[in-house]
This record gives sequence, C-alpha cells and structure tokens, in this order.
Amino acid sequence: MSDADARYAPIEDYAVIGDCASAALVGKDGSIDWLCWPRFDSPSIFAALLDADDGGHFQVCPVEDFTVERRYLPNTNVLETTFTTDTGVLRLTDLMPVAERPAYRRELWPTHEVLRRIECVEGTVEVSVACDPRLEYGRIDPPMEDRGPHGFFYNHQGTVLIVRSELPLTRSRGRGALYAQHTLRAGDQQFLSLTYDEGEPAVLPLLGEHAERKLARSVDYWRDWASQCEYEGPYRGAVVRSALTLKLMTFAPSGAIVAAPTTSLPEAIGGERNWDYRYCWLRDAALTLRALYELGYDEEGRAFFSWLLHATRLTAPELSVLYDVHGNADVEERTVSHLEGYRRSPPVRIGNGAYDQLQLDTYGELISAAYEFVQYEERLDGWHKRLLAELGDEVCVRWRGPDEGIWEVRSGRHHHTFSKAMCWVALDHLVALHEEGYLSVPVDYYRDVRADIRQAVEEHGYNEGLESYVATFDGDQVDASLLLLPFYGYTEATAPRMESTFEHHHQELAQDGLLYRYLPSTDDGLSSEEGAFGICSFWDEEMFARLGRVDEARENFDRTLSYANDLGLFAEEIDPETGAFLGNFPQAFTHVGLINAALTLENPSDDSSGPSLTSGR
Repeated sequence: MSDADARYAPIEDYAVIGDCASAALVGKDGSIDWLCWPRFDSPSIFAALLDADDGGHFQVCPVEDFTVERRYLPNTNVLETTFTTDTGVLRLTDLMPVAERPAYRRELWPTHEVLRRIECVEGTVEVSVACDPRLEYGRIDPPMEDRGPHGFFYNHQGTVLIVRSELPLTRSRGRGALYAQHTLRAGDQQFLSLTYDEGEPAVLPLLGEHAERKLARSVDYWRDWASQCEYEGPYRGAVVRSALTLKLMTFAPSGAIVAAPTTSLPEAIGGERNWDYRYCWLRDAALTLRALYELGYDEEGRAFFSWLLHATRLTAPELSVLYDVHGNADVEERTVSHLEGYRRSPPVRIGNGAYDQLQLDTYGELISAAYEFVQYEERLDGWHKRLLAELGDEVCVRWRGPDEGIWEVRSGRHHHTFSKAMCWVALDHLVALHEEGYLSVPVDYYRDVRADIRQAVEEHGYNEGLESYVATFDGDQVDASLLLLPFYGYTEATAPRMESTFEHHHQELAQDGLLYRYLPSTDDGLSSEEGAFGICSFWDEEMFARLGRVDEARENFDRTLSYANDLGLFAEEIDPETGAFLGNFPQAFTHVGLINAALTLENPSDDSSGPSLTSGR
C-alpha cells in the first residue's frame, strides 16, 4: 500500500450513524471522516473520507497502539467501539440523537448533534481528541470563538457549530482545530458533543445527565422501531440491520430514502466511476416499497410513496432519474477539484448528471410502486389517479425510443430490453388498476400498446442463439437487471425463456457468490472497471429460489452475506477477489436487495409483485 493509500481506511472499516436527516461515517480508529449537515446532500462538515489532509475530521482514540472491537448496540444505530491497549480498555459510544417528538418538546435539543461518550472500563488509557471542522467540502476553515463553559463556537454564514466537551480542549494556533490529550482511569466517563443550528441557539444544557438521557432515548427509539419488524425467519439479524440502515437513510421530513449518504467513493481505485449518491432514485421505488411493507413498516411505506408521487408530479409527464430529498430534480453535476478523492481517486462529484437522462424503465418502476401501494393500502387519491394515467399516456408515446437504461450508461442511448419490458409493466399494472376499480384509463388502447411492446421485446430482446434475453435489442450482451422480469410480473421465473436467461446470466456474471451487473467489456461510455454489484447478487439468489432451487439459493445467500463488514453493512459494490468494498457506502439498494431476497427465500412461490399473469398478457 502506498503512503497515500495508508492515509485512507478501507471503506468496509466504516460504520454509519444518523438521525433520519443526515449521517456520519465513523472509522475503526474512532474518526468521523464524513458528515454533512443539515441534510444528507448538504456540504460537508468533515470530509477526510475524500481528502485525508484537508477534508476535516473528528477523532477520539487512545494515544497508544490499540486493537479494536465494535458493534451496534443491539437493534439500534448507536455505535460502540472498544479499544484495547497494553494499559487498559476504552469504550467509545457514538450516535446522532433521535427520539419521538415529545422528547424534543420537553427539553432543549439542537437541530442536529453528534454525541460521543468516552468510558475507561479497565486500567488507564491516555485519550487523544482532535476536532477539525472544514466546511463546504474542506474549502472553509471557519472562525472559532472560545466561550468558556458554553463551548467553542464556529460561525459561518449563519451556520453555528458548537463543540462542547467534559475534557479540557486546547485550540490550535492560527486555526480552528481543537485538541485534547488526557488520561482516564477505570470508571471515568466523559462526553463530547458537536451540534449544528441555523442561527445562534439558546444556551444548551450541560452534558452529563442530559447527554445520558439523550443516549437512552435514542436507544429506546431505535429498539422500539426495530421491534416492529415482522420478519421472523432465519436471517432476522441481517434483515433488521438492513431495515435499520434504510431507516437511518430516510429523510424523515419528506419520506425520501437516499441511495447512500456519501459521494464519490470510487467503483475502482484510480478510476473515474465516482458518483454522488445522496439522492433518491426512482429505480429503487417498487423494490423499496415492497421491502418496507413486507417488514411491517407501513408508515414508512406510505411516506415513501407520498414522496415519490410528490416528486414526480413536479416533472410529469417526464420523469427524472433521481430527485433530492425534497423532490427537486435539478441536481446538476459538478466536480470539486480541491479534494484529492478517496485514495487519490478523483474526481469528487457533487450532484449527479444522470438526473436529466431518459430512463424509460422508471415509468414501470413508479407505476409498479403504485400497484404495490394499492395492494397494502387499497386506495389511491384523486391526484394520484390523474398522475398515473398521465404517465401511462406518456409510456404509449415514448416506448419505441432509445434511452440510457437502468444503469445510466454514458455511451449514448440504446434500445434497452429491460426499459422496454418495464414499459410493458407500466401499462400492465395500469390495466390491472383499472380492472380493479382504482382508476380509469383507456384500457383497450393500453392493452393494444402493451401487446406491441411484448411483441417487440420477444422478437428483438431475446437472442435465440444464446437462449437469453439480452441487454439491448438485437444484441448479445448480458444485463443483470433482466433477472427482475419475474419480480415485476413480465414473465414467470419458470418460463422457458426466463429460466434459460437466468442460466446464461449466472454463467456469465457470477464470481465467488457475487454477480456483476454486466460484463467489464461492455461499452458504457466510461473507462476503468468496477466491482460486483451488491444487489445483483441478491437478485440472482431470488431467481434460484423462484426456480425451486432453494438449497442453492440459501447457499449463495449465505455466501453473499459473508461479504458484509463486521457490522452487517454493504457498499454498492464488492471486489470478489479481495472482498474489499467499492462505491458509495452504505448502499440502500444493496440492503433492499438483501431484505427482498430473505423474504423470497421464506416464500419462493411468491413469484411476482405484479398482476397475475394470464395468457392474454
């Protein structure tokens, strides 16, 4: 490993904490290397993840060499890291406090907070603290004012950060960094707090007992939420951890779920596949909605669906590929040249240029989400009906054209088989909703167009020589998204063409229990390769189960689970040869895939989320 690489921890060494509006990444060394406030997609407070020297960080760890064990407190997103040195044992508890609303009304809580409890549980340990905020993606070293017992105040353009500590902190000369070095003995306990407010807050309560109450209430909040999970199968631990991760990445004020809380973690070290994932993708809609409802999280399902339709109503009948947490589609992509990138892998991107791509599959995914919603809620509001009908009409007009496809290729538009099939799914679900009395559409016209789409897919999207559906019309490339066709109801898993497609794709794309989304030789308009795609591995296992090969499904599922880090978290991609994480972390899409695969393993006969297939479709 080069000296440059040694400054960066492996992606899998990170944990995530959050408050359902923002999130922080915490390394095994006790360093918070990524934090954006007040929203997931806000400019960073700490960004050492993307520039070890100039990004800013907040570290608590022993001065001496140490070994590390860590865990989340059971059924919570509260992180506990235990450092063992030659002289003693130190325990660090990290969280972003959350609670039900009454707690906020009873006591003065800042808008956002990182709370860190340091405990010496054995012997003596010399503790080092370093807090170095660098705002605006490392660009701003904010002015700081020492206000004695009230803490250290950083003020930048109306944003106020306050660092408070029960350990004495020292200000560095000429800069806004804070440091401490202090010896703790068995039984000693100290709190540190970093808070955020827009506008200067009232005086905050002293840490001590107040901090203990916030920790306890946060633990209660997460455990109460986790206890509502209705999955009781053999993979409950992994499923609950995935559900907690999705909840953490939910922007509570709107119900949106971000794809990941990070930007620009590379899909290949030194490559250019670095993207900003702090937004919500329509691609994930139906899969996410199914996971939430099947686990019993109806409130989150309703909130997510409400956000989906609110966001898409703003651009309908056109759909953006992605939206921010408030439903805005304009997330123009730019590069931040002053950050060197994780392990010197530039560029660092803010925003995502895929927002203005055409991805026809999104119509199917959104309308499939609406169908999924109706199965649980048995209702659609009036404007929901109008919006869905408008989208159906748009599908009828646009389905014949090329698009960039589900994987957001940057090599131009093509006739993607999955996109065409999802246009079929869109109309099929709308016809079903019409037949079930939930809305009114020109059903005969939709049936005719639906038939035309199926004919095109079967004639041009299936390669007779390969006995497989293929990525693009009249092509020969594989595409793992085609494994979703049974989930959306386009076909049955056991249909001859689908079964042979699965065999071909598994043979071409599988490696060591993982699945690539397409072959590295595929021209997607980008240089450099990428890792195996986490969610595709779970799609592969779902297909095994739906084909009745449940033992193989479980074997592969167990193998994929073994790639999770020590906390049960997954990134977007994994290097099958080394097990190293690649891409943004943690990745909601991967955890959604885990949940749905676990559900399918429990009930493999549940072959489709769509309407029952008939010979007429």
